[in-house]
Amino acid sequence: MQTPTRLTDRTALARFRARARRDPNSALFLHDRAASELHERLAEVKRSFSAPAIVTGFPEAWAGVLPGATVVPDAETLDLQPGRHDLVVHALALHWADDPVGQLVQCRRALQADGLFMAMLFGGQTLAELRAALAEAESRLTGGLSPRVLPMGEIRDLGALLQRAGFALPVADSAPLTVRYESAFHLMRDLRAMGETNALAQRHRAPARRALFTEAARIYAAHHAGADGRVPATFETVWLTGWAPHESQQKPQRPGSATARLADALGTEEYDPTATPRRLDRDGS
Repeated sequence: MQTPTRLTDRTALARFRARARRDPNSALFLHDRAASELHERLAEVKRSFSAPAIVTGFPEAWAGVLPGATVVPDAETLDLQPGRHDLVVHALALHWADDPVGQLVQCRRALQADGLFMAMLFGGQTLAELRAALAEAESRLTGGLSPRVLPMGEIRDLGALLQRAGFALPVADSAPLTVRYESAFHLMRDLRAMGETNALAQRHRAPARRALFTEAARIYAAHHAGADGRVPATFETVWLTGWAPHESQQKPQRPGSATARLADALGTEEYDPTATPRRLDRDGS
């Protein structure tokens, strides 16, 4: 049996995260922002949680976010006990998972019945400007492309993962954020301080020529710089929410069980696909 192709070099990712922790200018503001929004979203749930857990690549950043929370790393096998938690949060790490469905299934199994799962991860619009600039620069200089920025899922595909993992009442939404930088080099320095640099398993191991990044920065500025010369960088945080199944949860009605016609409720005519089509003239009559 062939070994599946790995997306992430976990050894390199751990090294980059450790470097970010040591960086005196560590740029974990996106984690701070996600933690703040997590509190806002939990307040809307109107339920108290006594046994939360947080899965994250930066335990220090999340240690005090939820009182009494069990904080575990985003390893391939999560250190969570089955049925132990009433809330599990997967915090800005799922985009690096080789098996995101497997991560979600493990989180669901760790939940008590009717327990809440929430995940935030970077979505497909994240760093769109940088990806385009790097691709154009590399194509011009080398005539080819190499993997330099992590591919990220679109919201529709990410939302479908919740259903595949067996969550009830799945919801996916996104919260885009635009951060403005003095230059593309300042953005790349921040990515390094976030621990979000290139940890792709298929990346080129040889250091890239500085000319590549110089050209990418020039293209970035030419396409995106504002009047003040600063460049925008998009970070799209996708939020996934689901519940461990429980008999008390709302369920869709059985097809054909409706007791009222939708057309009556809307005050309109019901469409009959077998009827002769009505002709509509160009004057609207």
